[in-house]
Amino acid sequence: MSSDNALMEPSTPTGETTLALTRRARRIYRLLSERYPDARAELDFTNPYQLLVATVLSAQTTDVRVNGVTPTLFARYPDARALAAADRTEVETIIQPTGFFRAKTDSLLKLASTLVEKYDGEVPSRLKDLVTLPGVGRKTANVVLGNAFGIPGITVDTHFGRLARRFGWTDSEDPVKVEHEVGALFPRKEWTQLSNVLIFHGRRTCHARNPACGACPVARLCPAYGAGETDPVKAQKLLRTGPRA
Repeated sequence: MSSDNALMEPSTPTGETTLALTRRARRIYRLLSERYPDARAELDFTNPYQLLVATVLSAQTTDVRVNGVTPTLFARYPDARALAAADRTEVETIIQPTGFFRAKTDSLLKLASTLVEKYDGEVPSRLKDLVTLPGVGRKTANVVLGNAFGIPGITVDTHFGRLARRFGWTDSEDPVKVEHEVGALFPRKEWTQLSNVLIFHGRRTCHARNPACGACPVARLCPAYGAGETDPVKAQKLLRTGPRA
């Protein structure tokens, strides 16, 4: 077999050629961008420190609950130095509505102390530095890099991973592999907004259970069409708004 023919052999989860998959993936992204022109990170923040703390708090809870406690938290502890010196009980009381508040308090205090000790209280803007911080993995690091620093990154949360697999962009359950395989389909400059758009779609339309297939703008491009409600009227009733999903 010639090398040219080998390049055309299907090598993707859907059996498409890489070129066909790339074209379909980018078409899906364009259509979803039209559906969600205001897609963004739904955690409220004004600087990298606030987004980092809010993202750590968002584990195992909704953005709505995090946004409900962060105004009080940031008013009391406006920067890493203040948080590093915080009273543990007071922090626990403030963030209790987010769940797992003792473990999260421990992470936040260690995180703040590390920022003070190693980075003079500032949030670093490099992935390799961010992932060394207590409670910070690649997902959190990419959220901060993309939305606070403008450095492209793919945020593989549960919504992003689910949709990437449904769309046939990857068949991996490993977040790092998903990040790399999906990243290869798109220009790097689009990674952050791609993440925001897919997370919006996952929260509002392509639910984990009973996705609203009949009200989805990319239904004809989706290999998983039919996994949920296909009747347009019934599917419309399944659509959600806001970050609570």
